[in-house]
Amino acid sequence: MIRLLLVDDQDIFRQGLATLLSTEADIEVVAQANNGQNAIALADKLQPDVILMDIQMPICDGVVATRSIHQRCPWIKILVLTTFDDDEYIKQSLQAGAKGYLLKRKSPEEMAIAIRAVN
Repeated sequence: MIRLLLVDDQDIFRQGLATLLSTEADIEVVAQANNGQNAIALADKLQPDVILMDIQMPICDGVVATRSIHQRCPWIKILVLTTFDDDEYIKQSLQAGAKGYLLKRKSPEEMAIAIRAVN
């Protein structure tokens, strides 16, 4: 079972994605966070296998959160979520320790495939 933490400041998107990914037999959404600061705390506490991390969020963005989580728990795999595929944030996230990125317009099935691949 892949333990997943979802991080996105858009509640409807995050909750909808959590519902859809929860239907996958091998993926368990263990928690959700609405900013990077909450993601760091939940990653420390829950030690998920994979984190889907939005890049642009208030309080603490995904790049800062990715760097912090990667430094503390380098075994946690992080995939960044973004709306744009030419975003400078993607490069910064990869340099901070993310294993890859997904566009938010991907289907839940494609996201599940990526989660499995990075795990």
